[in-house]
Parts: sequence; C-alpha cells; structure tokens
Amino acid sequence: MRLIPSIDLRGGRCVRLLKGDFDAETRYEFDPRDLLRRYAELGAEWLHIVDLDGARDGQLANRALIGELAAQSAVRLQVGGGVRSAAVIDDLLGAGVARVVVGSAAVDAPADTTEWLRRHGPERVCLGFDVALDAAGVPRLRTHGWRTATTQSLWSAVEAYLAAGLRHVLCTDIARDGALGGPNVALYAEASRRYPQIAWQASGGVSGAGDLAQLAASGAAAAISGKALLENRLSTEELQPYLRAV
Repeated sequence: MRLIPSIDLRGGRCVRLLKGDFDAETRYEFDPRDLLRRYAELGAEWLHIVDLDGARDGQLANRALIGELAAQSAVRLQVGGGVRSAAVIDDLLGAGVARVVVGSAAVDAPADTTEWLRRHGPERVCLGFDVALDAAGVPRLRTHGWRTATTQSLWSAVEAYLAAGLRHVLCTDIARDGALGGPNVALYAEASRRYPQIAWQASGGVSGAGDLAQLAASGAAAAISGKALLENRLSTEELQPYLRAV
C-alpha cells in the first residue's frame, strides 16, 4: 500500500477541515511549496491536492498555485476539487497534473464522466466518492463539498463505471475526515472484497502507523493522509515503508 500525502488548499493557504465542515477549519502556517518539497524529500512519489474552494463552489480557485506545484518534477500530483468539466480536466492535465479526481460530477453527470474516463484512460482519471454511512451501515454518497446528501450507494456508483474501465477510486468516510480517530477499515475491506479490480484509495481518519498497517491489510491500494502528517504524528521510520511502491 502506498501513502499519499495530502494538501488541502483554501484561498491559497494550507488548511484542514473537520468532517468537511467549512466552519471548522484549522489553518497551518506551511507554504504548500515547502510541504511539497518536504514530502518529496521523505520519499513520496505522489501528492494529493484538494482545491476546497473548488469543491464548494464548482470551479478551481487555486489554479495558479496548482499549476506551479505541478510544474516541478519531484512528485506526481493528483488533484481534485471543482473538477466538473472537460475543460478543467484538459487544463489540469495539460499543466502537468498526473491524475485528476472527479467527485460531484461522477454523481451528477455520469455520461460526461464516462466519456472523460474513456478519453483520458483509467490511470489519469480517478473518481472520488465521499460517503456517510446510513442507519443500516450502507455508504451513501455526498456531493458538492459534502453538503448534499444522496440516496445512491457507493456500490451502485462504482458499478456504473466498471464498463468504462474504472481503475482508481478515492473513497472518503466524511465522519472520519480530519478527526484523527482512525479510518473506517471495515469499509475499505468490504470495498476491496466487492471490487478487487479497483485500486482503492482510503481517506479519512489516519492518525498513526497502526492505521496504515490496518489499511494495508484491508486491501486498500493507497491511504491519503493530511492532518497526521502536518502534525508529525508519524515518524520518518514509520512512513518509509508506505511512501514508495514496492
């Protein structure tokens, strides 16, 4: 399993939200450029960037900074937040982003999303599904910066894109995001069991090395971590086994 450090951008600043709440923001006094260099020096091969303004408002607000980060060659960038049109995808990939994450549009515009998957290929387009568990434990999708609840399940959403060659899915349990309370290991184990052909990226709740070991055992292909890394909750020695593909 690969660990992918995450940087969330809001107004050009590095922040973290608690469970997706824009009113529960923690701002970190790190320059995103310095963070990228720090993670590259640790050995990271990928970096996940979220344009929080874009996720909320539907259009990239940190495009210039993302382009600057993508221009370096130390790590490959995976970028999400506000990716809801072919023009945005073309722009980001053209700027050097290695992979884009399509979130709300994968729920709201399935025909367009299928076309983007087929046009760019499954290694360059990842689908991002944010979920909240219902009373029966079924993961139901949330969209538009997690503010809009839907009745669609994660499983039906994945099924809709298998024929288009879907390979990468980033799944966030929003109840765990930014809370450092541990990831929903059972969710990713079930996801890996149901769809072993998908490279699942687990997001939300990572707080230490034990969480990474549990996610690796669940079958997840990658773990996304922001807050735990920003707050130095994992040592360099604990990070090393997960930063590079083996």
